[in-house]
Amino acid sequence: MALIDLANPTRFLSLAHRLLPWLTALCAATFAVGLYMSFFVAPEDYQQGDTVRIMYIHVPSAWLAMMCYSIMAIASLGTLVWRHPLADVAAKAAAPLGAAFTFMSLITGSLWGKPMWGTYWVWDARLTSVLVLFIMYLGLMALWRTMEDPIKAGKAAAVLTLVGALNLPIIKFSVDWWNTLHQPASVMRLDGPTIHPDILWPLLVMALAFTLLFLVLHLMAMRNEILRRRVRALRQRAAAIRPATATAAPQSAAAE
Repeated sequence: MALIDLANPTRFLSLAHRLLPWLTALCAATFAVGLYMSFFVAPEDYQQGDTVRIMYIHVPSAWLAMMCYSIMAIASLGTLVWRHPLADVAAKAAAPLGAAFTFMSLITGSLWGKPMWGTYWVWDARLTSVLVLFIMYLGLMALWRTMEDPIKAGKAAAVLTLVGALNLPIIKFSVDWWNTLHQPASVMRLDGPTIHPDILWPLLVMALAFTLLFLVLHLMAMRNEILRRRVRALRQRAAAIRPATATAAPQSAAAE
């Protein structure tokens, strides 16, 4: 199926209907494997002990928080530049998911930071920029809710999303640009990961599980948004027909 075919909402709904059962099963299986590896196979850290297992939730959540916003930025370009009919649907559906992953990243990071740093929160560059990302998600969600017309809301949200995308490189490189408590990148490095394979593999499996979870929830949310817009269009059409019918009835009676 060509990518342009997915611009048709009906074809997208059909594809989502076929993919969701398989993706859901694969997601559940990957989570089962990942959680088993994280809690029963991966060793303790020689410094952090069992608290290092928070990493298997925290790091994938942080990755997904940024990935969701990246998808929204690409979808925003699709709305403003290519005018793809499903672009703003994809962006709107991704926003609550991105907010949830960002919130989970902040909470697990705080729980991990307490035994490591002696405090739940510090206003360093990485934590502050992720908090800004969370606020951006909430702002975009509020914008979509305050504007009744989904087309106008999608365009306004697309502009705000692209402006907020400037925060993504700040989040990514903050640990390199400034002296922060947060550790530098240890997985995505040009010279290769610095984590031991016994810890790295469970982390990668959990990252895959979180990614599959996002795909499942995103497809469901997009499907619901498409159906919601169809219901809205039908209600508007019905509301437009009623006054015309009401006006035609007295005229018919007068003619008789």
